[in-house]
Amino acid sequence: MVRKPKRERQAPTPPPPRGTSDRDKAVDALMALLAEHCFEEIGLAEVAGRAGLKLSQLRAAFGSTLAIYAAHIKDIDRAVLAGGEDMTDEGPRERLFDVEMRRLEAMAPYKEAVRSMLRSARRDPPLALALNALGVRSQRWMLEAAGIGAAGPHGALRAQGAALLFARVVGAWLHDDDPAMDRTMAALDRGLAGAERWDGFVGDLMCIPKCILRGPPRLRRRRYRDEDQEPEAA
Repeated sequence: MVRKPKRERQAPTPPPPRGTSDRDKAVDALMALLAEHCFEEIGLAEVAGRAGLKLSQLRAAFGSTLAIYAAHIKDIDRAVLAGGEDMTDEGPRERLFDVEMRRLEAMAPYKEAVRSMLRSARRDPPLALALNALGVRSQRWMLEAAGIGAAGPHGALRAQGAALLFARVVGAWLHDDDPAMDRTMAALDRGLAGAERWDGFVGDLMCIPKCILRGPPRLRRRRYRDEDQEPEAA
């Protein structure tokens, strides 16, 4: 089982304003509205009104409510990437455990908004697909932060797997009212254990085409020797 870092956890408090820019005001407004309403009921006019912006100001910063939510996800990414302890001596599983727990901590002030967003995604498959794409993009950064490669086809599969894993952990987190987050950490630990096996299996699968193209080593050596032999004179 992954060694769980000691953490002092406090009850979530309302998030402080991100800043005074139109962009920050709009993101804060959407997240506040999401804690009260479902995503499909929130229009751009409602966001602008809550943010104290004109529609023209909101349009200059964003093109849709989903784009505003994507900006919030990006802010969470930046908060996670900016923090954390030096864990270079730990294994990749322990490093990723720490990164994902820091992500949940950054998300804590927006727990009700996240709950509302996931409810809407269950009713709206296109929205679910869009959120998955945002999750995959974020998890590429989380993997890199944990020192786990996320480039190439294998990296893409890792990022998708990490996004699905984190979505399941978020489901546990939303029902975990214990400040120690024991249920959440247990769900993450189980998910990472399964991900290790899955990642090794994918790595083996991706080696198969190379082995087929090269052929078995013994046959390759024999073929090369045969090609080097001169034909005997008649």
